[in-house]
Amino acid sequence: MNNLCVAHRGFSYKAPENTIAAIQMAMKEPFVPWVEIDTQLSMDGIPVVIHDFTLNRTTNGKGLVKDHTWAQLQQLDAGSWKGRVFKGERIPTLDDVLKSSCGRLRLNIELKTKGDMYPGLEQAVMERILYYRMENDVILTSFDSDALRKVKELNSNFATGLIIDARPLDLLERLKELKCSFLSIGASHLDSTLTSTLVSQGITVMAWTVDDATGMKRLANMNSEIMICTNRPDVWGATFLERKHSFW
Repeated sequence: MNNLCVAHRGFSYKAPENTIAAIQMAMKEPFVPWVEIDTQLSMDGIPVVIHDFTLNRTTNGKGLVKDHTWAQLQQLDAGSWKGRVFKGERIPTLDDVLKSSCGRLRLNIELKTKGDMYPGLEQAVMERILYYRMENDVILTSFDSDALRKVKELNSNFATGLIIDARPLDLLERLKELKCSFLSIGASHLDSTLTSTLVSQGITVMAWTVDDATGMKRLANMNSEIMICTNRPDVWGATFLERKHSFW
């Protein structure tokens, strides 16, 4: 199984998602070269790492992320919901994650936005990446096509990827129009024919989110180029070793 493993929001099965604890735990897994994270903006324009548009599920705060300053977000507990051992874990800034991963991990950074929800998100995120000289170690992805277009307008050297949970007939054309070299797609929409077509056109394919060994093996058998995004890098590692031993 030569497929690359991407830890979804860090090692989010064991640690609170999108926190430094989850990312550091992912780093300890020997088979994890990539981590996927989600980025939004605080009210005062600081890129922060959190998935939901609201604070309710993963912190002890309430309301929209964008309605809180970084100083306010910094006071929240983003770990206790996952277990007492993570009490006091904070929402990290993108800087926190970049500093932790620089030279150690590559990052799939999802731009979490809809329409004009976050003016300036793309530029703010790209500025931080350039500061750490990590532009060659990241892929900027989004469901929002306008965000992907904006990235290319600002700096065409940044690699971008469309996120989609569907299989439209014009998928390849859409990727070309957006100048995307990466596709993040719900695993159920992939088959060997589509994967081979995408790979032949220079598109890197990542399937999400697969936590069971059966699903991982299905993707690995389909195409060794598919990146497998999972909350369970430990399961991925065990599956990799099992398949490796079966060939000895």
